[in-house]
Amino acid sequence: MRRLSLRLRLALAGAVAVTLAILLSSLGLAALFGAHVERRALAELSVQLDQVLAGVERAPDGTLELTTAPADPRFRQVYGGLYWQIEAGGQVLRARALWDYEIPLPADTLGDGAEHVHDLPGPAGQPLLAIERSVTLPDRLGGDAMRAAVAMDRTDLAAARAGFLRDLIPYSALLAAALILAGWAQIAVGLRPLGAIRARVADIRTGRARRVGGDVPAEVQPLAAEVDGLLAAREQEVARARTRAGDLAHGLKTPLQALMGEAGRLRAEGRGAAADAVEEIAGAMRAHVDRELARTRVAMRGRQGRADLADVVAGLVRVMRRTGEGARCDWRVDLPEGLAVAADPGDLSEALGALIENAARHARTRVEIGAQPRGGRVQIVLRDDGPGIPPDRIEALMARGARADTRGSGLGLAIARDIAEALDGTITLRPASPGLEARLSLPAADSVLTDR
Repeated sequence: MRRLSLRLRLALAGAVAVTLAILLSSLGLAALFGAHVERRALAELSVQLDQVLAGVERAPDGTLELTTAPADPRFRQVYGGLYWQIEAGGQVLRARALWDYEIPLPADTLGDGAEHVHDLPGPAGQPLLAIERSVTLPDRLGGDAMRAAVAMDRTDLAAARAGFLRDLIPYSALLAAALILAGWAQIAVGLRPLGAIRARVADIRTGRARRVGGDVPAEVQPLAAEVDGLLAAREQEVARARTRAGDLAHGLKTPLQALMGEAGRLRAEGRGAAADAVEEIAGAMRAHVDRELARTRVAMRGRQGRADLADVVAGLVRVMRRTGEGARCDWRVDLPEGLAVAADPGDLSEALGALIENAARHARTRVEIGAQPRGGRVQIVLRDDGPGIPPDRIEALMARGARADTRGSGLGLAIARDIAEALDGTITLRPASPGLEARLSLPAADSVLTDR
């Protein structure tokens, strides 16, 4: 349950609440309808009881008889559903519908003209709704106390209530579906600000924004303020850490320069082997310091900036043509005009410079450089016609200090990868036919950094 989305939780809770509310309301409406039908039935039974009482007369033989029966034909149909019964002076009169059955009226005492409502068994065992009235006959009819009752089959009432429910269920289901859909729409609209917060946090992660900002609904304003406060605190901590790293790297440069001077003094004294050892160690340390400085510089700038790819590559190629390795290569550059990446030009030059230098070092006669935009990113492809490297050595080549031959410190590709990762990019190597292909993927400069 904890992994369910907030939207799904609210939707499920709303659907359950709506379903229960519609179910309870439907049952309540059915109960109200049943009560209304019963009241109407009792009102009709009371009218029919009046007709029964009005039709009682004394027969010539002195017995009571019903001269005018109610007009409803169900009173005359055996077990027809409507029944009347009269008890007076030990005599019982009943409707033809009862046949030989006598309604078991309870032995209660009623005042003159009082009415009681009973639930009694019918001639076929079915439940009856009965209304009973006690009256005193006039002197011309003997002046005896008389109990008269009219009853109807409750099955008809139950059938009416069931029919009402059958008619109500489709409308209740339609209403429930409409309310659930309306609740889903309400949840979607209500949670939309959270989606906006997520998008802004994604913009912060990718470098398109610095802060969430305050133009959010009041309910999520505390969350946005806390996130912005956290970002500010982290920026201060990272800035202090980067400053310390930069100071440390710069502080190491002076001792390293002193070591290089000491190596020159040793060589001047004729101790070439010792000088070479010192220079090798100092050179490796300087390469590592340069790498840390590059990582610190890129991390501080991040994706702030815009670098024109064609201008950067053109500058790098001009420099490489002046080197011995670059002068012997045929440089084939095919770059679209106006293609730019979200990076500082210096950082892009350092990352591409390492790849271009590596391609020129291993190429036999040709180096190709191309690029194309793809899905909000720029894919830069460098390909040389050198001997290449086996596929199983590609990952090892990208590791710190690894190199394909004995030339160089082996840190160029690792530094290029560090810069690419800091810019939310990737570097991949793969064998070509012939040579090696390097792909540098970086975000396109398609947005402007904002502080919101």
